[in-house]
Amino acid sequence: MTAPTTSAAPSTTDLTGGFAQVLLATLASTIGFWAWMSISPLQQTYASQMGLDEGQISLMLATPVLVGALGRIVIGAMTDRFGGRRMFTAVLLLSAPAVLLVALAGSIRSFPLLLIAGFYLGVAGTIFAVGVPFSSAWFPPQRRGFANGVFGMGMIGTAVSALATPRLAQDIGYLPTHLVIAGALVAMAAVVWFGMRESPVWQPNREKLVPKVIGALKLPVTWEMAFLYGIVFGGFVAFSNFLPKYLTTIYPDEVDVLGAGMRTALFAAAAVIARPVGGVLADRFGPKVISLISLGGIVTLAYVVGQQPAEGIVTGVTFILMASAMGLGMGAVFAWIGPSTPKEKVGAVSGVVAAAGGLGGYFPPLVMGATYHPESGSYSLGLWLLVLVGAFALVVAGMLKDVGRKAP
Repeated sequence: MTAPTTSAAPSTTDLTGGFAQVLLATLASTIGFWAWMSISPLQQTYASQMGLDEGQISLMLATPVLVGALGRIVIGAMTDRFGGRRMFTAVLLLSAPAVLLVALAGSIRSFPLLLIAGFYLGVAGTIFAVGVPFSSAWFPPQRRGFANGVFGMGMIGTAVSALATPRLAQDIGYLPTHLVIAGALVAMAAVVWFGMRESPVWQPNREKLVPKVIGALKLPVTWEMAFLYGIVFGGFVAFSNFLPKYLTTIYPDEVDVLGAGMRTALFAAAAVIARPVGGVLADRFGPKVISLISLGGIVTLAYVVGQQPAEGIVTGVTFILMASAMGLGMGAVFAWIGPSTPKEKVGAVSGVVAAAGGLGGYFPPLVMGATYHPESGSYSLGLWLLVLVGAFALVVAGMLKDVGRKAP
């Protein structure tokens, strides 16, 4: 299986200031991810106040992920046409009312309204599809692994949510916490509108949405990277979303809500740190070898988690290493896309691949809820499925041709 290559951007193009622009995009993504993952840290509160069972909890956690995933296809293609500045601003502003709707649903203790709000909240998760083409345009092809790795650090928003959301709810109250998140979205939109600018090499692609997406789907690299990203990013989203539930269920006597939030924040931080490392290593050694290392690590560590070791150093280190393996894979996969995709289709391909990653994070919480064994208190069946899928991805990655460029 192969993918087309593109020529490098002209060396005479002045891309000065690109790193600062990518950092601004990363900050915007951080706020977007915080909003996107704002339900998960308070899932125990919703469960107790609304009397939710395992299936309802899993559905509540998975709904924003599903919409955030599918919406990336549209948002990625729209970014090719309208540019990152406009699309970052639009996504941030559209996400603020969703957060307020979540606040209303929780305040009146309405599970149906919470699902509707979670559906709308998925808009915040589409922000990733804006940043990839925006960041790629600011760097030459041989450095896009680094650029997308830096932008990918915006995933730290999941750690911010896990750490800050339950503490804010405890300190200032449930409703004020959501007002803070909504306010941060609006403030960040203003910063983006007045401080962000497009790369001088970016040109709007006015091709209609449906033909654009169909064109992306015709490229082999789209399907190849979508599958791999569905494992590495999907696993990250799933664990970031479900880990508080997992820890408080499996280790109820050792881990409370705040402790679970801290552990989830550390998990997200490890993936965030590893992502740009994965991008840089992929630029240097090629994305295939880094992807294989990532997938091998995920399979091994998922097996260890499935054994449900006693809470303590082993579980803590295992989850940190698993997050790091996922982060390396995320950086490597997107480093694979840049030099393998025609530049006018990077946004559309990135949107499809990012959507696949989100979808990869949608199903595991549902599977974990469906396979939970209350008598033994075990999620082992769901974890075994992750091992099997990861092993299959390892085989697929080994069959692909490494088309990534190496840094000089």
